[in-house]
Amino acid sequence: MSATAPGVVVVGDLATDVVVLLEGDPAPGSDRPAAIRTRGGGAGANVAVHLARLGTPVTFAGCVGDDAAGAGLVAELAAAGVTPAVRTVAGAGTGTIVSLVEPDGQRSMLADRGANLALAPADVPTPAPGGHLHLSGYALLDPAPRAAGLAATAAARAAGCTVSVDPASTGPLAGYGVERWLVDTAAATLVLPNEAEARLLTGCADPAAAARALAARYPVAVVTLGAEGALWAAGDGLVHRPAHPAAVVDTTGAGDAFTAGLLSVWLAHPDGDPVAALEAGLAEAAAVIGRPGAR
Repeated sequence: MSATAPGVVVVGDLATDVVVLLEGDPAPGSDRPAAIRTRGGGAGANVAVHLARLGTPVTFAGCVGDDAAGAGLVAELAAAGVTPAVRTVAGAGTGTIVSLVEPDGQRSMLADRGANLALAPADVPTPAPGGHLHLSGYALLDPAPRAAGLAATAAARAAGCTVSVDPASTGPLAGYGVERWLVDTAAATLVLPNEAEARLLTGCADPAAAARALAARYPVAVVTLGAEGALWAAGDGLVHRPAHPAAVVDTTGAGDAFTAGLLSVWLAHPDGDPVAALEAGLAEAAAVIGRPGAR
């Protein structure tokens, strides 16, 4: 584990997002008009960029390949106000994610994680005492970077820091194993699943019941519900806030934006009203889904 860093340390993937806005259903064996945009992405990096824009001091820890794409992504982080703690992996390619966005805003993602899979414990700085670690679940769901995620969590808790973690995605999470994930994240202060992930983690069909079940394991559980808003569960309390109105263009990165908005308020006022934290997260999510791309 490397030296300490101030504020928030985000651990996760840094990648090139190729966003494909489809004008209709895919046409196998033929052509379909689409608007295609390339920009910076990666779940962890998205959270870091949004936090920086909200004025939260943030360091991003991750890996890129020794290519022009990697150098560009690191420069983009720095320009956004993020402190990069990014290792260049010789011989590896920078991660790339292709997001196919349907006309209703829903998307399918094709991921080549590339150099992100080389993340090692020494790549992750420990937050300064009183700081915060946010761990993107993708860092746990592959055997290679899992050691870095576990080491980062242990070091942060030993330093007296709070820890948040999101489960990342239901498919990889199911393959990884629910009980294994729950054990790996037992030291987390805050978990941030979406509705499908919360159901998978708890076996509860009702999202409120799932949020309560997670709050029995973690100090705080926040479950995002898409168009229905979000739930905050802590102890015996349960708070719901509706989503902010938005014209849906692209849902890519909405969860990352929500995480950053919520963390920016919760970290500044950890004993404050959860409504304010939820509202900040929902405002960030609404802004992101109204435009193409995750940032």
